[in-house]
Amino acid sequence: MLVKQGKQWKSMCKGLVLGTLLTSCMILLYCLSAPQVQFSVPEVPVPYSCAHRPSRVRPMTVSNTSQNARGQVGICTPKVDIMFMKTHKTASSTLINILLRFGEKHRLKFAFPDSRNDFFYPSPFQRSQVKDYRPGMCFNVICNHMRFNEPEVVKLLPADTTYITILRDPAELFESSFHYFGRLAPLTWKISAEDKLTEFLQDPSYYFDPEGFNSFYLKNLLFFDFGYDNTLEPDDPRVENSIQAIAKRFQLVMLVEHFEESLILLKDTLCWEMDDVLFFKLNARKGSTVSKLTPELRAKALRWNGVDWKLYQHFNATFWQKVDAYGRERMARDVAELQRRNEEMAAICIEGGRAVEASSIQDTAMQPWQPIGEKSILGYNLKKNIDKRHRKLCRKMLTPELQYLTELGVNLWITRLWGHVRDIINW
Repeated sequence: MLVKQGKQWKSMCKGLVLGTLLTSCMILLYCLSAPQVQFSVPEVPVPYSCAHRPSRVRPMTVSNTSQNARGQVGICTPKVDIMFMKTHKTASSTLINILLRFGEKHRLKFAFPDSRNDFFYPSPFQRSQVKDYRPGMCFNVICNHMRFNEPEVVKLLPADTTYITILRDPAELFESSFHYFGRLAPLTWKISAEDKLTEFLQDPSYYFDPEGFNSFYLKNLLFFDFGYDNTLEPDDPRVENSIQAIAKRFQLVMLVEHFEESLILLKDTLCWEMDDVLFFKLNARKGSTVSKLTPELRAKALRWNGVDWKLYQHFNATFWQKVDAYGRERMARDVAELQRRNEEMAAICIEGGRAVEASSIQDTAMQPWQPIGEKSILGYNLKKNIDKRHRKLCRKMLTPELQYLTELGVNLWITRLWGHVRDIINW
């Protein structure tokens, strides 16, 4: 009996210690990462481009436009001024790896955040949040998480910058976001059911507080990431106006569900080569942690995220218009080629040829960031004795986002501090 009481007291004390640590550290992190006070930044023209532009000029088959017939061969120069709007839970870690590799290869200037891996998200982006920013500085690429703020972004990058982003089916995105960020949104803590996602979707308005801490993760997250009000109703005129503004600004909106086709369109838009878009899927969840949405739950998730669903439907239509302009048969051939090349690289680079659970990753430097309370994100083991020609590329392709940013000189001390807190919570 005494042993049982002792265990109960130990468990209670552990919970009290962890709760106190979590609360204190959350307050500390919030204060440290609060948006900086914004001062008036002088308006200095941005240079046209500061890139060591790739010297190659290559022929390419021009997609169908108002000025070119399908199949016409033209000349293009690889584009190096790029704004990637990194949305949450949309395979964006895989895309940022592609951009980091390309930028490093061509000595491009990245606009990185300082002290953490995002631009003080969820506050709107400000130029002053860029590491070592001074008015008139030249940058080629910006690709870290931010809450998009167009007036500030356009004052940071050259006028001919290509704007790209990626979307995901809102029901699947909601499930992923609820799993990954749910423990950071206190409004979910009062859900007593074992299946919190299902319980939440039965009556979302009962649990949701628009003013709640981190509540934006659980409603129209895509629309929020683009800088808009995520609590609007889908038929609000401001929603359609915002979608048109996104369409006007972004030259390419990719789709997670058609990731390889998206990369082919990206290659075409930027005049890149197939080597530039090779990839391994990063930051993927193990299947046992993914909730399978029933048709009923999917319908509820889409109603709850109705603005994101309207956004997604619009760009799903424009995506397939771009595929048609590119040519369906040509797209199929290029996707097959991309798949073949990726399989070749997997055989060269990855031990066992596939992703493994976090506990099976041998090199701690290859461990991906995990959500609080579990290790559900898969990673890779780098093959030993890779030939010299592929060794560096293999490691770059498999390096998780935070480690890659650190290698490029980004100081992630706040992110690392939060990582230590997370490890204590998982104790």
